[in-house]
Amino acid sequence: MQGIRNIIFDLGGVILNIDYQRTVRAFKDLGFDHFEQLYSQFHLSELFDHFETGKISPEQFLEALQQQAPPHITREQLLNAWNAMLLDFPLARLQILQQLRQHYNLYLLSNTNALHYDAFNKILLESRGIPSLDTFFDRAYFSHIIGLRKPYAEAYQFVLDAHALKASETLFIDDTLPNITGAEAVGLRTLHLPGPKTILDIFKPLH
Repeated sequence: MQGIRNIIFDLGGVILNIDYQRTVRAFKDLGFDHFEQLYSQFHLSELFDHFETGKISPEQFLEALQQQAPPHITREQLLNAWNAMLLDFPLARLQILQQLRQHYNLYLLSNTNALHYDAFNKILLESRGIPSLDTFFDRAYFSHIIGLRKPYAEAYQFVLDAHALKASETLFIDDTLPNITGAEAVGLRTLHLPGPKTILDIFKPLH
């Protein structure tokens, strides 16, 4: 951490526990026999990219899912299946963020979408009594709000420029390797945090 003044965190898999397979199973239970294939098709068609960068609305996204769903499936069932991957905010991780903020400028940069945004803030409120992740950061940036997503250089640069941060003094933490590579391309110092490692393993002296 020598020379580090700022830390930019990823959200899913770093602060928020997620399990993509729960969403896969939930869609299969609704009759989507080839959800992984559909998910890949949606990626290729840029549907998810557009949803994560706010170019299409939640209603348009759910309509695209509805068109692939069996006739009896409701929007609420689709929404619940889509949000099934979102699990919990471990208290110890939130406490680490509170401690780190006493020593560093903290930022969040997350690829997410409007539906997940609402869902994980609800989880945070109901489980911890905290209405927003903004509480833990100097500023939180979400792809569907800023219109930029990792691993593209513009997303990282957006955060750096917004706060006049030096990349060489800024650590970026993410569980996804392509996002780490993207961050390194703009000069950020990086820490790849694949599961089962957590930020508690990295910042042991603080807890």
